[in-house]
Amino acid sequence: MTFPVEFHIGPARISAHLLLETLAFFIAFRYFLFLRKRKGDRIDEPNRIWIIIGATAGALVGSRLLGALESPSAMMKTEHLLLYIYSSKTIVGGLLGGLLGVELAKAAIREKTSSGDLFVYPLLLGMIIGRIGCFLNGTAESVVGVPTDSLFGMNLGDGVLRHPVALYEIVFLVLLWILISIFSKQASWQLGLLFKTFMISYLGFRFGLEFLKPRESIALNLSAIQWACVAGWLYYSETIWYLLTNRQKRMMNGSAA
Repeated sequence: MTFPVEFHIGPARISAHLLLETLAFFIAFRYFLFLRKRKGDRIDEPNRIWIIIGATAGALVGSRLLGALESPSAMMKTEHLLLYIYSSKTIVGGLLGGLLGVELAKAAIREKTSSGDLFVYPLLLGMIIGRIGCFLNGTAESVVGVPTDSLFGMNLGDGVLRHPVALYEIVFLVLLWILISIFSKQASWQLGLLFKTFMISYLGFRFGLEFLKPRESIALNLSAIQWACVAGWLYYSETIWYLLTNRQKRMMNGSAA
């Protein structure tokens, strides 16, 4: 395989990364509409539209801002700051920004019902498709894995064996999809817990994965993305405690039985 992968349609050449990234948004949204129709929605149509608008706006801003902070030195040196920020993006910033946008939208429309569960599987699907595109982009991707001599090392286009971090993430997302679908069938699973578990799991994974990428430390040898993951975990600290204590109770009840 030659990186970056491109599709040739007549004289035109289309980047696999761009194509799959575009398809990720389209397919994920169509899947969301399918699940909403199939499972129903506790939130009425007007409020759901405002929530989607809030999520989209927050994700757009959050992904760009955190993406720009991923390399503070490059941001400080650029002569076109707004263009640099707009061209930068990261999924972690998109998720956290989208979360903030949803909370602001819900506060504005006075919607109290948890709204995130319907987004989980479409997000997982869209992220998997998008990461396939990132992998096919090879070292043309903005952030690739660091060199490695482990058996997982791959030549992504520059002749150097690197961690295929995009593939690692795809595997993680598939496993997370399977585990969440299993645990969500439990009777004790509360409304809203599906999305919170997804966020907690993904932020924890990304915190560790960043050590396998070139990164700029901003404090305590952690990058901006890693600090964003920490902030996300602090935001969900009550849920993390709930999940841990409930697991302990289930184990104790199981051993007692």
